[in-house]
Amino acid sequence: MINNELARQMIAATPSAALALQRAAYFKHPIPSLAERRADLRMLQRFAREQQDALCDAISDDYGHRSRHESLLAEITPVASDVEHTLAALRGWMKPQKRAIDRLTFGLARNEVIPQPLGVVGVIVPWNFPIYLSLVPLICIFAAGNRAMVKMSENSRHVARLLIDRMPAYFPPDKLQFFDETGGVGVEFSQLPFDHLLFTGSGATGRAVMAAAAKNLCPVTLELGGKSPAIVCDDYPLRKAAERLLYAKFLNAGQACVSVDHVWLPRAKLAGFVELARQIVPARYPEEGAAGFMLYEPFVTDLDPAQAAMISPQWEFWVPEELALDLQASITSLATAKLGDQFQADVFRSDYAANGMDPFEPIRLVAGGIALLVLFLGALSLVNISLVTIRQRIREIGIRRSFGAPCSQPCGSHGDRPRHHRHSRVSRRSRPSGPRFRDHRWRARGPSSRARRCSRESDRRDQVLTVPALIPAGAP
Repeated sequence: MINNELARQMIAATPSAALALQRAAYFKHPIPSLAERRADLRMLQRFAREQQDALCDAISDDYGHRSRHESLLAEITPVASDVEHTLAALRGWMKPQKRAIDRLTFGLARNEVIPQPLGVVGVIVPWNFPIYLSLVPLICIFAAGNRAMVKMSENSRHVARLLIDRMPAYFPPDKLQFFDETGGVGVEFSQLPFDHLLFTGSGATGRAVMAAAAKNLCPVTLELGGKSPAIVCDDYPLRKAAERLLYAKFLNAGQACVSVDHVWLPRAKLAGFVELARQIVPARYPEEGAAGFMLYEPFVTDLDPAQAAMISPQWEFWVPEELALDLQASITSLATAKLGDQFQADVFRSDYAANGMDPFEPIRLVAGGIALLVLFLGALSLVNISLVTIRQRIREIGIRRSFGAPCSQPCGSHGDRPRHHRHSRVSRRSRPSGPRFRDHRWRARGPSSRARRCSRESDRRDQVLTVPALIPAGAP
């Protein structure tokens, strides 16, 4: 760990001074090694694990109340898992990457992309996921060998104070520094000449941030919120749709960039969807109940006649009360995009819905059949490999047993000198290989010609030796 007192002395009072401190450190050591980057990632993971209780308490204080389990699931746990993934892939990310080249123009030249750190990266964090949207970008920043400055939201006072107080014990200020919004800090922060700037928030604030960064030609990455409609088809199980949509909608109290903000569903299923929602929400959130939900009449009547003609009158919309205005605006935009009867016919009035079938059922059947076929072929290959191995082993044992003792008697195939060789009845298919057996000739069936000649010569000598014993004494 870093000495706390020394770190506090090095902390810059303003963002501009902190940028100068980190940029000087970057010029002094611009390209960290793989070991240094891994050490930074491990230290960030260590901070998230050691301070998880304090982080959950700080988030709950900023929210008024937030479930500890939700904070661990949505913000703390992803940091540790993303660090592990980055550590596993970091060596490959740091390697130079080859690129194609125009040989006619550049001849025998070579083209490569060499990953290098940018320098100092700024991060502007919103209040809805203060830990996730501050620590997860730091994983990428440290993996690339950069240094970081993070500006927290004005609605995250407790989290910002915790990070400012405890992070210097893990990282020196010339590597990482956090800032709280105390009035005017955000404007000054977005106007600094960073080497790269990350922003997560609304579109209006994103335009201001990008306009300020454009004066310094600073590249910006924007993550902005938008419309996230959900379409419930006529042939989809209504309870499953309600359970999934409400889980996504109520995660983090609906404060997420991709949270569902309005629902499209058939008119005939509107009452059933609302009734299911009134049952599911109190079961998941007993203290809240279903008081915050209302059934709205179609907004089509509030549109112009020309716009209303573009939208099919067979649909109604159900959303939380606080999103009514957003819903009306989204319907207007959909009407402008001419999503009417044709969209309805393509999505909701399919042949599968008419037949009461799941439109994805054929895909599931085909995928299951392919998976079973792959498993069968894999098992068959393993059995075949095992049988071939056993057969080769048996064949080797048979070859060794089929060879007799070396032939040490003179025979016609070698002249009068004894030769050490072996004769066998092994077929050509199972003949052994190697220099030991290279001079032998093998036939497909039976003994070789050399073995037959040796056998005939041996039989002839035995006859010559035994014939005189059968001749009577004194015979001519």
